[in-house]
Amino acid sequence: MPRYLIERRFAGEIEIAADEGVTWLHSYVSEDGRKSFDVYEAPSPEAIRRTAARNRLPLDVITQVRVLQPYAYGTGERSSR
Repeated sequence: MPRYLIERRFAGEIEIAADEGVTWLHSYVSEDGRKSFDVYEAPSPEAIRRTAARNRLPLDVITQVRVLQPYAYGTGERSSR
């Protein structure tokens, strides 16, 4: 299932009802509490948009992402450039 990083700005607490195969995995919230970066699994960006609209949630940016595991790249030292 594709993963998407969602960026949104909000003014208060939120509740999210999942549907359309959209699953919330976790979120990061800015220090001032006014912006979140949420990771979802969903069949498409359109499914995320529809779910956000039904929940009356702002949605600023959707970016498809994939997991990058640090241990997959060995323990060798990297040069700084």
